[in-house]
Amino acid sequence: MQARRRVDFDRLCAGLDRIRERVHVGVIYNGDRTQPGAVIHEGRNLRSEKSYKYVAEDIAAGLRQAGFRRVSLLPDDLTLPGRLREEEIDLAWLNTAGVQGYDAIAHTPSMLELSGVPYIGHRPLLSLTLDSKHVFKRECQAVGLPTPPFMVWDGVRGRLEPETDPRFQAIFGGHQGAYVVKPVVGRASQNVFFVPDRAGLSEIVDRVYAESLDQVQIETFMGGPEYCVAISGPLVVRDGAPSLLKAPFAFSVLERLVDDGEPIFTSMDIRPITADRVRLLTADDPAHAGLVDLARRVHDDFQLRALVRLDIRADTDGRLSILEANPKPDLKRPDGEKISLVCAGLEAEGMCYEDLLLSLLLDRLGHYLRHRPTVVQHIAALL
Repeated sequence: MQARRRVDFDRLCAGLDRIRERVHVGVIYNGDRTQPGAVIHEGRNLRSEKSYKYVAEDIAAGLRQAGFRRVSLLPDDLTLPGRLREEEIDLAWLNTAGVQGYDAIAHTPSMLELSGVPYIGHRPLLSLTLDSKHVFKRECQAVGLPTPPFMVWDGVRGRLEPETDPRFQAIFGGHQGAYVVKPVVGRASQNVFFVPDRAGLSEIVDRVYAESLDQVQIETFMGGPEYCVAISGPLVVRDGAPSLLKAPFAFSVLERLVDDGEPIFTSMDIRPITADRVRLLTADDPAHAGLVDLARRVHDDFQLRALVRLDIRADTDGRLSILEANPKPDLKRPDGEKISLVCAGLEAEGMCYEDLLLSLLLDRLGHYLRHRPTVVQHIAALL
């Protein structure tokens, strides 16, 4: 496998100038379902609305800065298949979580699979697995990855009664501490609540269900520091030069700093993430090795082929547990004020924003060349 990967790596490096010159990249962002032709019948998006077009613009500008001559922005809606064909898009970059309906994050990768257009992003089933907090946590449990005890409550069953519900008692037993309640699908920590004890759970669960009209997750609160770590494939670009690592690339290992009286991280929509809200961990930090190990285990156990950011929390004894995965982490270019959790550690890695984008693109192309060559015949011809 390593030998084949090296051959494909060498091919990519040799053909990089031709890729930059000729491959047409379409960066896709959440469309607006209220626009004419965007959908047939307007429905509802289960996550809070946000197009992230400005992030797509940053990605497109970064690719152009990295030397790509043909880059377009495309809205994710029913006009997308026609535009992919008309504009002869060779490679799509998914910066969308879907327009409306259930399982929306899988809609666009499913359409691209049907269309035969290669893309940078997660395949449909993995997109859903990573994005659905309860499904991801069940998969973590199945492969032995640590995650806090949790249960899922469906509001159609009525009101949760912690003291009498047998599933609640079986999962949480005599736990008298705090809980965290959140929708199973969400964005930017919206509708996530810290509940100090079980007496307040029923009301908060009802509130989250009313907001999301979806299942609600209840998990035990971990009282230690909160961390995040980004993980991608082993092909990494530094200062414009690609290299091939021996292991998946874990980077931007951060502690997320919370204020007194702020037990869980406040939504970035309410309080933007700034440099004073994070601390970059170095290799000699006691938590660093454990965070990197968890990230690489997730990468291998879930067979990741694109970028993920993991949110991880320690208990009061320092034991780490995975809270959730972010299959579409924020790739906004750092602007000196607001920061992206994924990009916060790039400078320490000897990388810039364009290096990261090129790393993700080439790593994904390398996977296609090795395992799905028929889908990228039009790009392989350039190599």
